[in-house]
Amino acid sequence: MKAGNIFLPLFLLLTSISFGQTKFNKQIAGHVFYLDIPDYMTKTVGLNDVASIQYKSTVKDVYTIAIEDSKEDLAILEIHYSTIKDFQEEFAKDFLKDEDKRTISKALFKTKDNINFAEFEASYFDKDSQLEIYYLIGIVETKTHFYKVLSWTTLENKDKYKADFQKIIYSLKD
Repeated sequence: MKAGNIFLPLFLLLTSISFGQTKFNKQIAGHVFYLDIPDYMTKTVGLNDVASIQYKSTVKDVYTIAIEDSKEDLAILEIHYSTIKDFQEEFAKDFLKDEDKRTISKALFKTKDNINFAEFEASYFDKDSQLEIYYLIGIVETKTHFYKVLSWTTLENKDKYKADFQKIIYSLKD
């Protein structure tokens, strides 16, 4: 075999590689955010199909989920909220709207470390369990996202866990 016969295929291969290259750009997938969760709660699934994180304690009968909404994704869908109050009101108007004995409190708004927070309570009568269910809901606005942080238990346990639920909401950072 001649030396020229070996180098020609190698030359053609290297030439096709250098001319056939496509430029790639790095893309970020997923979004990282942080929540402080009480140590009595454990990670779970099945509470909400769109929640980014889900925690529960079946012994204490408490649950927490967080749902994130990227402002960029909302804009692609042509959904724009000029304030956290607009986002909170839109969420609250439909939350538990078909449930018996539904109550929704007025929202409290705060800003901490350039993060906007809205906190409000909701409750309803659950026909299946025959119990009144209490929610503390936090709407959190960062530079790039809105978050819905929902924690719940029975209404009779509200006073026992409300402070923990508030700590969860106000711990959110991204």
